[in-house]
Amino acid sequence: MRQRNVKPLKPNTMNTIIIKIENLKCHGCANTITKGLTIYEEVDSVEVSIEDSAVTINYSDNENQTDKYRRKLKRMGYPEKGNNNVISTAKSYVSCAIGRISEQG
Repeated sequence: MRQRNVKPLKPNTMNTIIIKIENLKCHGCANTITKGLTIYEEVDSVEVSIEDSAVTINYSDNENQTDKYRRKLKRMGYPEKGNNNVISTAKSYVSCAIGRISEQG
């Protein structure tokens, strides 16, 4: 029987990143952001601070996922601080409304 060299898997590392964002107005926005980011398998938890306009993401992965989460937030209308525009603002109003409806349902 032939033996293969098998590399042991590295355990996933717990990572925490904080992203300061634009357009965060209310709990509806926070709800949308939480749902939008927890679709990723590696995301363990998401905390949204409305007062600080910050999103804290805890995830288990060996790779840095910061850019992926920034892109997702931007697509939802919540770009990183300093990167706002009219389109992002409009998207955030729609995301906020969806988040409010989801909260009530």
